[in-house]
Amino acid sequence: MKIKVCGLRNYENISNILIAGADYVGFIFHKESPRYFNGSLSFDEVRSIKAKKVGVFVNECTYSILDKVAHHDLDLVQLHGNESPQQCKELKSYVKVIKTFGMDPEFNFEILKEYVGSIDYFLFDTKTEFHGGSGKSFDHKLLSGYNLETPFFISGGISSESTEALKKLKMKQLFGIDINSKFEISPGMKEASKVKQFINELK
Repeated sequence: MKIKVCGLRNYENISNILIAGADYVGFIFHKESPRYFNGSLSFDEVRSIKAKKVGVFVNECTYSILDKVAHHDLDLVQLHGNESPQQCKELKSYVKVIKTFGMDPEFNFEILKEYVGSIDYFLFDTKTEFHGGSGKSFDHKLLSGYNLETPFFISGGISSESTEALKKLKMKQLFGIDINSKFEISPGMKEASKVKQFINELK
């Protein structure tokens, strides 16, 4: 089980999160997010991060995304908007792609089939009027409707109290857990000790 910690932007905090055991770190390039990453790390600092680096985007053009991939040495892009399978496929030629979908009881899993082959991972988050980071969870039983082979992350209101419920998810496609707001000291700053405890209990 991989652990992704999203919404980071401080180098010292990132270093402590990696010591805590995170496998992926996420930088949010959506300007409306309170955790917006404005490129505050130097290129040397970015290159020194010994974890997979994920850039989070919302309805941004391919050229702009790839420019940030190169400038920030990103390993993956995570798409939270209305990005088409075609755009995902274009990006996948250069970088691994995570496509996010908001979950609610009316979610139609059939729409995911259009993205198979154009992305590397799905990410299932809580459906809100915003683009993630709501701190709200969704009913993980909804995932019983997923019958594709593409691996996925889950996100949405995951906290230190979520470990027992997560352990019960026995789906072979479940690749990783994405944590964010429930582990924050302030927007963009995570409590490393809390992250470490979560990872130890989950694994």
